[in-house]
Amino acid sequence: MSSDAFAPAPGCPTHGGRTPLYGPDFAAHPQRVYEALRRYGPVAPVELAPGVPASLVISYGAALEVLRDPVTFPKDARRWQQSVPPDCPVLPFMMYRPACNLSDGAAHARLRTAIADSLSRIDSNLLRESVERNVETLIRGFSEKGTVDLRAEYALLLPLMVFNEILGCPPDLGKRIVTGMRGIVENVDTANSNQITVKAVAELVALKRARPDHDLTSWLIAHPAQLTDAELVEQIVLLVGLVTEPEQNLIANALFLLLSDDRFGGDLSGGSLPVEDALDEVLWADPPVANWAISYPTQDVDLRGVRLSADQPVVIGFAAANTDPAAVSTNRAGNRAHLAWGAGPHKCPAQGEARLIAAIAIEKVLDALPDMELAVPASRLEWRPGFAQRALASLPVRFSPIHIPPRPTPGNQEMGLAGGLATALRNAGPRRSNALTRWWRGE
Repeated sequence: MSSDAFAPAPGCPTHGGRTPLYGPDFAAHPQRVYEALRRYGPVAPVELAPGVPASLVISYGAALEVLRDPVTFPKDARRWQQSVPPDCPVLPFMMYRPACNLSDGAAHARLRTAIADSLSRIDSNLLRESVERNVETLIRGFSEKGTVDLRAEYALLLPLMVFNEILGCPPDLGKRIVTGMRGIVENVDTANSNQITVKAVAELVALKRARPDHDLTSWLIAHPAQLTDAELVEQIVLLVGLVTEPEQNLIANALFLLLSDDRFGGDLSGGSLPVEDALDEVLWADPPVANWAISYPTQDVDLRGVRLSADQPVVIGFAAANTDPAAVSTNRAGNRAHLAWGAGPHKCPAQGEARLIAAIAIEKVLDALPDMELAVPASRLEWRPGFAQRALASLPVRFSPIHIPPRPTPGNQEMGLAGGLATALRNAGPRRSNALTRWWRGE
């Protein structure tokens, strides 16, 4: 590659020749940045946060090559983190931890097998019932108001509520986990919020060791991999965190597309809900995790003519690779060859469940509120900053108020975890939207 290969891309603001993947400009128009970066070839020089350089893989073929080669591109960040100052803004979220997505080799295989095997035991019919019940609880909570922020009061809460049921949380622990994770997501007293979450998960693990049940936590504990309590807490917190941010973004981004794009709006007004097509479009063009799957080569590596330095972050640009004009078809409906779920040994083990939750969430709210429309012009919606996510700050909509009666239950009460969590979270009040512990912000 020529010596000027890493010259600044036209139209991109640069910091020392590197394009920043943070701030409101990038959040508002990431595809403009990706298109400008293509002049570099398959890999471009970027900053994840001020003073944090990285290489962004923006070619579909090169991204697959990296994702499928964990030996050359390992996930262990320990050598990199020794070279960054302790106040590095992204260190807490890129540093090594004994979690499945940040491990390699035998350690990764052991943790991954425990997670994948346990997830495979989830009954799809029971999962669907849980999603539908929690969806009804949330919609009932705002259906008579005529307006709602679908991101804060729906897309954010639903995955947490469903996943707590999957974990087998008693209501009190479930509320604490959700409250702690919401504080992390909203960047509200994150140290305390993290402590609340970890403590509650540790109590859940202790409870399920003493009284196992038919739930994900018990299955992880009983798995032949014999995870320690510390490992169990780490994997569960990881799963809850990954459920929180990407799933809410998938739901919100698809709803935004359906409500704002004329290609889908016409079908909606005609009574046909092309939810699966909308999900495919989002997973291709606006994947909820836009840039992640970070690896750290242990020696200098040549990737399709680009020299990558040892121990420096190599980030997969999912959104850029998915829209690579050299490799990807524009026909996205029904096409599942996108990289939104990753590829190779670290490919998301719960993509089927994630898509099911999103599809039900979207179908049910559109069915319940058929005249729903954006409350502000699409151009006025704000996107949350950060290199990793593609995430709306809010999704305000308006609709004709309706009354939705509760499901028949003894005493006509909202029973169980769903009603309790929804009430607790509504009582917590609105909070300013940021991202998962600045992990996704890169600020």
